[in-house]
Amino acid sequence: MIVADLSKIEGRTFPARRRTQNLVGGASPIQVSSFAMGYVTLEPKGGQVPWHNQEQDEVYFIVSGTGEICLGEERQTIRAGQAVQIPPRVFHQLTNTGDEPMIMIYVYGPAGDVAHWRQELDGTLPRAGVEAPPLPAGAWPQCTEKPAQA
Repeated sequence: MIVADLSKIEGRTFPARRRTQNLVGGASPIQVSSFAMGYVTLEPKGGQVPWHNQEQDEVYFIVSGTGEICLGEERQTIRAGQAVQIPPRVFHQLTNTGDEPMIMIYVYGPAGDVAHWRQELDGTLPRAGVEAPPLPAGAWPQCTEKPAQA
């Protein structure tokens, strides 16, 4: 039996102020080809999964907190207990707008890394309204900052 223990998965911290821990796929001991799953903590007041798209079907489930979800031309508030379907190739962004950390679980399939992780770490995310479609009106700005070099 293979068990992925969240307390033992270091995860990765991203420039947009979130920590991602792979539960299925990535650095997790559980590896399958049909889907990937992860646990994400977004910091209060602006922690984000920045504006991006990918080839896989995806679902975000909000475990705790309140935020803003942008999907294509739509923008709305999302809160604990809600899930949102993200079709392939549709640009999307999730931002924590609350005063507490936001916890989100993602599932996408098929499994495999998604380009926006590396793009964010390299500071090469396609910028909303420049190399990517614009964010919906009134949305929190996309984080595209490259991390400081150690």
